Order: sequence, then C-alpha cells, then structure tokens
Amino acid sequence: MTMRILQPHTGDLPGDHYLPATPATALWGRLPCGADAPVLTIRAGETVTIDTVSHEGLLGDQGGDPLAYFGSHGVPADQVLADAVELAASLTRDPATDGPHVVIGPIRVTDAAPGDLLQITVVQLVPRVPYGVISNRHGRGALAGELPRGPHDVSVFTPVEERPGGLVGVLPVTAGGAGEVAFPLAPFLGTMGVAVAGDERPHSVPPGAHGGNIDINLLTEGAVLYLPVQVPGALAYVGDPHFAQGDGEVALTALEASLRATLRFDVVPRRAALAEFGEVTGPLVRTDEYLVPTGLDPDLDEAMRACVRAAIALIRARWGLDEHLAYAYLSAATDFDISQVVDLVCGVHARIRESDFAEVSRDQP
Repeated sequence: MTMRILQPHTGDLPGDHYLPATPATALWGRLPCGADAPVLTIRAGETVTIDTVSHEGLLGDQGGDPLAYFGSHGVPADQVLADAVELAASLTRDPATDGPHVVIGPIRVTDAAPGDLLQITVVQLVPRVPYGVISNRHGRGALAGELPRGPHDVSVFTPVEERPGGLVGVLPVTAGGAGEVAFPLAPFLGTMGVAVAGDERPHSVPPGAHGGNIDINLLTEGAVLYLPVQVPGALAYVGDPHFAQGDGEVALTALEASLRATLRFDVVPRRAALAEFGEVTGPLVRTDEYLVPTGLDPDLDEAMRACVRAAIALIRARWGLDEHLAYAYLSAATDFDISQVVDLVCGVHARIRESDFAEVSRDQP
C-alpha cells in the first residue's frame, strides 16, 4: 500500500472551499430536504473540495468499528481514515428505516431557484485510501435469494495497487485456479443530488428526480450532472464514493471506497436550461462525448421506457427533430445502459453522441 492516505485537512485541497466529513456535515442513511440548514454557502461558479466517506467498514453487520474491521484485513491503524472512525462512533442510523450511505452536505448555492438547473462539474476525484470493499448483502442484488449462499452477508476486501497502467483493484482467485484478477479504477460519486421540497428527509437508497443514489459510472472527472432545483439554494450533497463500478452493479455494491472530490457548482437559469435541453425532469449527465438522459422506476422495463421518452424529448428540444426521427435515431445509434438494478428504483441511461448532430442547425429563442 504505497498510496498516500488523505486524512482530513491533509494533502492538496484545491477547491475555493473545503468541506470535511464530520458529524456536523454528514447524514447517515438519509438525504437532505428543504428544511435542512446548509453546512456551507457558496456562490455559483465556485469549487468545493469535499472529503467523502464510504459506508463500507462502518456498518453494524461489519462490526461498526472501522479500525477493527480494516485491521482484520491487515490495514494499519494509521491507514484507516480518522473521519470514518469518528462518524461510525458519533452518527446513528436505523437499519430498518435508513439507508447505508454517508452523505455530506447540504451546500447552498446562492441564486439557485426552483425551475433552474444545478450544474455540478466533477473537477477532480482522488482516492483517499488504497483499499475498498465490494458487498452482497441486505437480501438485494440482481440474484437476491440466490446469492449470497447461506445466511451470512459477503463483504470482499479489495486492495488497490499502482501498476504501470494506473491504479487497479485486485481480487484473488480462490477456486479452480490461482493468481489474481486486476481491474482498472474509474472513480465517481454514486450519490449527487439536490434537496427535495418539504421537511422529510428521503431514504438514501432510491434515486429520483432529485438525483441522489443514481450510480451512473460516467460521472468521472470532467463529467457534468444537471439536476432540476427543487428548493431555494438547491441544497446540494454528495456521497457513496466508488473506485469502480460495472453498469448494473449487480452484487449490490461495486468497489466502494472513500474519495476526495473537487466539484464546481453552477446555476443554469430556467430560460437558458429550456433553450439548451428542453424540460429536464430528472438527472441529466454530460461527458466530452455524450448527452446522457436517464430513466428511473422500480420496474426496469418502465425505467427503460422513461429513459427513451426523456431521450426523445431532449433530442426534439435541442436539435428540433420530429418525434419519429428522434426515435429512429435512438434505435440506430444510441446505447441504453443499465445504471444499476439494486437501489429499489432501477436506473437506465442513454448515451447520445453529440457529434452526430454537428450538422444540425439549432434555432435559438
């Protein structure tokens, strides 16, 4: 383990603001709502460096003691994050009613108003530790009732190593062979969202129009997430850091591990948002190559249909195609990927290549 451990307040903090993970800045298992007071207020266009903490190693079924849990896997005490230890000792959650995720925020962005879009740009994501955990538990996963075998939850401790091609996660081969499986890291935040209106904090697991636990692995460095603002100031939050995830996240979690995230928060006023994307009613991702509308529903088939409708509406609003042509284009040229099938509400996202529309003239209002 040669990577530097990014304990709170140590290492590079490149943002205009720094938001550590403390009992005062974190919720465990719930998302902020409109009644919550911000833990930080910023202006649009400013950046925030946020220390996120993975829930893996903190949960009760892992002993509720990160020092003991990670120590049992050979991690020295000085390589266990101090904020993870503090949060596990200070915060409480009800496993019957709360989610597992540690959520940092909310952050108030001045001038953000309902009807606007909050634009969150992923500037930098840095692993805080050289290890993570992949879990199959809670009676969920794509093969719930089939895996895990037996009555016990499964949590796979996964070291991270620096190889010539970059950082990789390493899984041992334990049956039918020898050696190890190494896969590349692609860090992203599984939870990015805005507060819902009202005074009830949502459960941290199911995603929705507010974003939340969307688990879209395209949200790596350089990507942008747009979310429809529901309350004044947006009250943004992040959490559920991942080192890597395959589309579907079939076992329930992917490689969960703590990240230091630097994000830029901008506001797209409603008029500009309508001109750019049409009516955005849920999470919308943008990468260097793709515009990525989403569909969310407890039923995966319905999530797929919702994503197709969102993609058609986006193409019609942005490039003016007739409905039947947008539908034809999506069938011929767009991949619809399963974001995840394990978060109570399933997610599908579409990768629309913007370069395909380079020769389409856009009428601006």
